[in-house]
Amino acid sequence: MTKQSRRKFTGDFKAKVVMEALKERSTVEELAKKYDLHPTQINTWKREAAAKLASAFDSESGNKQQEQQADQLEKLYAQIGQLKVENDFLKKKL
Repeated sequence: MTKQSRRKFTGDFKAKVVMEALKERSTVEELAKKYDLHPTQINTWKREAAAKLASAFDSESGNKQQEQQADQLEKLYAQIGQLKVENDFLKKKL
């Protein structure tokens, strides 16, 4: 008996199968036969896609996070600059 290795599917392939499953032009069982998959695998991919789909529309919160990170980065650079000036001043005093 030979050991079979697991098949690995690309994101493009998974997206293609999920899109066909969401269109509902054919049943999950038909898609499973067409792509040589188990129906449970297709349903799992559909659940994953549905869970991640909401984050695609959360661009507002993503923009806010980026703005907050940029503000924090600017503050940190200002603090570094201030500390460098103070350090140079103290070095001259010694």
